[in-house]
Amino acid sequence: MIRTIKIGRYITAQGTFVRALGNGHIVIRAGERLLSGRPISARVA
Repeated sequence: MIRTIKIGRYITAQGTFVRALGNGHIVIRAGERLLSGRPISARVA
């Protein structure tokens, strides 16, 4: 499943969901890198 996270104030990243962390962050795989950040929820149109 593709997820989007917010890494910094103005930086977002998109990748494949890896796992959820206990502090509310999630880990995604973007290419060969693992990134963690706050998930961005999907908007309902």
